[in-house]
Amino acid sequence: MAPKFDKDFVLKTVQERDVHFVRFWFTDVLGVLKSFAVTDTELEGAFEEGMGFDGSSIDGFTRLEESDMVAYPNPDTFAVLPWRPSEQGVGRMFCDIVKPDGSPFEGDPRYALKRMCKKAADLGYTMYVGPELEYFYFEDDQDTVVLDNGGYFDLTPLDSASDLRRDTVLTLEKMGIPVEYSHHEVAPSQHEIDLRYSDALGMADNVMTYRLVVKEIAMQAGVYATFMPKPIYGQNGSGMHVHQSLFNKDGNAFFDANDPEGYNLSKTAKHYIAGLLKYAPEFCAVTNPLVNSYKRLVPGYEAPVYIAWARRNRSALVRVPMYKPGKEVATRLELRSPDPTANPYLAFAVMLGAGLKGIEEQLELAPEATNNIFKMSDAELEAAKIYTLPGTLGEAIDKFEASELMKEVLGEHIHSFYVKNKRAEWDEYRLQVSEWEIERYLPTV
Repeated sequence: MAPKFDKDFVLKTVQERDVHFVRFWFTDVLGVLKSFAVTDTELEGAFEEGMGFDGSSIDGFTRLEESDMVAYPNPDTFAVLPWRPSEQGVGRMFCDIVKPDGSPFEGDPRYALKRMCKKAADLGYTMYVGPELEYFYFEDDQDTVVLDNGGYFDLTPLDSASDLRRDTVLTLEKMGIPVEYSHHEVAPSQHEIDLRYSDALGMADNVMTYRLVVKEIAMQAGVYATFMPKPIYGQNGSGMHVHQSLFNKDGNAFFDANDPEGYNLSKTAKHYIAGLLKYAPEFCAVTNPLVNSYKRLVPGYEAPVYIAWARRNRSALVRVPMYKPGKEVATRLELRSPDPTANPYLAFAVMLGAGLKGIEEQLELAPEATNNIFKMSDAELEAAKIYTLPGTLGEAIDKFEASELMKEVLGEHIHSFYVKNKRAEWDEYRLQVSEWEIERYLPTV
């Protein structure tokens, strides 16, 4: 893809729009956005030589004795931050992190995704993704007091956050991030804004921006936005359904009008889906990275836990939206398990890695699940060979740690740090004594 902007365009824009500070953005391995600012006078030098910083305090980066890192800004990602002053304004660019000798840093999540995109490109493919991120608005960050009791697609007066969503969409568009839909979701005070599909790397940058913008606009309004997967017991949790497809020089590589099974899916698409299904238990720790993620991944709340695929059936892990004549370019699949706390660089990398592995291994796609899987008995599930995703973060980390594919996709540096960090998180959770335990056991045993 041809870049939108180059270095000269950014330098000219900074001068013409009175931008005085430019924030250099990057993420740690866990997907937390990091930033430091340079002044406009330092920007040209930063393009040439990068900006050095201490990486020893960044989660998953490097040890103290190897702490020197260099951030190179990517001019293609330049945008002015609309919520900052217009005079002596603030811009931002995403950065690639390298070592002092100029070689890519293996702990940079953006590099992990770039490496997988390069592998796809070498095979003639470009990955496109369109994520649907859900989130909740609460009165503050101390409790789950909702702003409304609206439901799916409800309009005012139930949906008191319409203006928040509107301001969020407008802010994203000012930053060059196109939006397809925004609406109220199923649970009270739950909302969704869907980004228009883009290449995987650009979309990962957009997701990081999206999460910040949602929180920034909420904070300005005196409320709190959270992407926590399951904040309210008994209500639907928040997901990040990821629509994805591969394109090649001939167009959408997932479309085949002559599919003998009538799905309009190519062999490439079927192998890709089979790869996702085979390796989903191994990448689940990345797409669903928190202890709380697995409170959402339970039957009955629209979050798929069963490893199967379907077209109409939304209880399946992978859904293939129905083909519309003349819309071959829109042929895609939807992975429904991820949640919006995932590091998008790592999440898109493991999805692409699993799909490409399915193509490489020419995996056969199991029959479509046409029943409501949630209502199938254990015996019926066993007969259909439909298995489940990990039920806890601990189980997910075990599968992730043992996965040779995940080591290959993410690299040893990220893989080993991720296992260590998430196992510590799971152990800390296991040692807690919850209110539920006190209320259930203390009076009776």
